[in-house]
Amino acid sequence: MLVGLTTPEKFYFDEAHYVPAARQMLEPVMPTPMLNPMHPPLAKQLIALSIHSFGDGPLGWRYPGVLFGSLAVVAVYLCGLALFAAQGPAIAASLLAFFNQMLFVQSRIAMLDIFSLAFSLLAIAAFMHGFRKHRPHLWFALAGIAFGLSTACKWSGLFALAVCIVIVGAIRLMQSWRTQFADGNTDDWYRPDLWPGFRYYHFAACFVLIPAAVYLATFIPLYGLSLPDIMEAQRRIFIDNTTTAISGHTYMSPWPSWPFLVRPVWYLFDKVGDDRIAAVVFLGNPLILWPALLAVAVCLRDWIVMRRADAFLILAFYFGPYLAWALLPRTLGFIYYCRPRPPRASRWSMRSGAATRRAGCYGPSSSSVSRASPSRCRSRPRSSVPR
Repeated sequence: MLVGLTTPEKFYFDEAHYVPAARQMLEPVMPTPMLNPMHPPLAKQLIALSIHSFGDGPLGWRYPGVLFGSLAVVAVYLCGLALFAAQGPAIAASLLAFFNQMLFVQSRIAMLDIFSLAFSLLAIAAFMHGFRKHRPHLWFALAGIAFGLSTACKWSGLFALAVCIVIVGAIRLMQSWRTQFADGNTDDWYRPDLWPGFRYYHFAACFVLIPAAVYLATFIPLYGLSLPDIMEAQRRIFIDNTTTAISGHTYMSPWPSWPFLVRPVWYLFDKVGDDRIAAVVFLGNPLILWPALLAVAVCLRDWIVMRRADAFLILAFYFGPYLAWALLPRTLGFIYYCRPRPPRASRWSMRSGAATRRAGCYGPSSSSVSRASPSRCRSRPRSSVPR
C-alpha cells in the first residue's frame, strides 16, 4: 500500500482540512482559532506525529493511514478467528476486505475514517472473542479501550459501541425473564447461563467508564486538565455533528443507497495533460459487495432457524452501525460514512460460502489513474467544511 503513496504531492479531498489541523498541533503553543474542532483529536494527533517523524510532505501526511489500514486488515482476520475459530475463514475474510479496495483507498489519504475503522474493528474482535467466554471481563474491557480510541478519532465509533451495549443489555434482560430455548445448545446466540459472573458494575466499567476515560484522555494534550474546556470541546463536536454542515454536495448520497454503490465519491479528478486525467474514486467492489447482499440472507436464516451466535454477531454489527445514520438529523451523507460495513460484508460473503458447504459481514472504494478525453474532465466542488 506504500507504492505511489506520495502521489499526488498536493492535498486532495479532505486532506485540506485535516493536515493543517495536524500541523497546528505541532506548534509549541496551540494557535487560535483551533482548526477542525468538529472532530476529536486522536487521528489528527497521529497524523501530526507522522509529520514530525517523516516530514511535512505527502509521506508524512499519509503514512499513518497506511499503517492503520494494514491494522484494519489484521482486525478483520481477528474478527473471523473469533467468529469461526478457524484460520481458513479468517484469512478469507481479511482477503475479501482487502480486495474490496475500501481499505486501499481510505488508507492512502490523510482522513480520519481509517483510524476510527481500525480501532472499531479491533474492539469488535475483542467483543466477539469475549462473547463466547465464560468470563468475558478482560475481553470486554479491551473492547472498551478500543472503542474509546475509535470514538476519539471520529464520533461514528460510538455506533459499534452502542451495538455492544444493546447486545449485552438485551441478553441480560432475557436472562432476567428466565428466557430459554426448548432445545437450547452451546451454539445458540442466547443462553441462560451466559456470562454468570458479569455484573452490572462490570458492564458499566467496560462499556461506559473505560471508553469515556480513554476518549477524554486524548483531549488532555490540547486542553490540559481543564474540565470546562474539554466539555466545551464536546459541545462543539456535538453541535457540528448533529446538524447539516453544508446544504448539499455533488457527491452526497442518502444512507439507503450505500449498500447498492449508487453514488461514488471522486476524491481526485484533475486534468494532467491535453488528453489525460488523474483520478481517485471511492466506490466499493461490486464483485464483493453485491454478493454480500445475498449473503445476509444466509446469516438471517442461520440466526432465525439455527440460532447461531456467529450469524447473530455479524448481523448486529452490520445493521447496527449502518442504521444509526438513519437516526441522525443531518442530511449530508457520503458513501464512505458506512466504512464499518464492507469488512463485515466480507465476513458475510465468506460465511455464505461456508454455509453452502455445510448444506451439501469500516468505510467501499477503488482507486485509479485514468486517461480520458479533455472534454470529460471535471473538478469536484470544494467545500470549506470537512465531512
